[in-house]
Amino acid sequence: MKAPAPGLWRRMACWMYEGMLMFAVVFIAGWLFSTLGQMRDAMDARRHLLQAFLFVVFGIYFVYFWSKGQTLAMKTWGLRVVDRNGRPLTQARALLRYVSSWVWFLPPLAVIAPFHLSGGESTVIVIGWVIVWALLARFHPQRQFWHDAWCGTRLITSLPMSR
Repeated sequence: MKAPAPGLWRRMACWMYEGMLMFAVVFIAGWLFSTLGQMRDAMDARRHLLQAFLFVVFGIYFVYFWSKGQTLAMKTWGLRVVDRNGRPLTQARALLRYVSSWVWFLPPLAVIAPFHLSGGESTVIVIGWVIVWALLARFHPQRQFWHDAWCGTRLITSLPMSR
C-alpha cells in the first residue's frame, strides 16, 4: 500500500502559492499578447483569444515543471508529483494532469456563465467548489486528489536535496 498524500492543508497552501506565482505568468503573458495584438481594452473582441492563449501558456508552464517533478511552489512546500509507480511524469501524463486539473474551475464556471452572476456571487461559488473538491480527497484511499487518481499521478512529500 502506498503512503497517503501530504496533508490537505499543506497541499492547499501550495495551491494558493501557485496561484500567486501564476499572477506573474498571467501578467507577462497578458502584457505580451495585448501589446503584440494591439488590444485597446478588456472588452476587445480578442479577449477569447487571450483566454485561449493563457490556457496554452499555463499548459506549457505546468507540463514543463510537472515533467521535471515540481513547480516552483511545489519546491517551496516540499511536494513532488510522480506517476503511480513513483517515477517522474512523462510530458503526455503531465499534459493529461493539466487538462484534468481544470476540474478545480470548470464546474463552477459552467454554473456561473449562463446566469451572468455578479463578482461576489461568482467568488462564493468558485471558492465553495474548490473547498468541496479539496475535501473530496478524504474519500480517496491514499487521500489523493481525484484528478490525480484519474491521471495515474500522485502528490508525495519531497525532501530537500542536500548540497
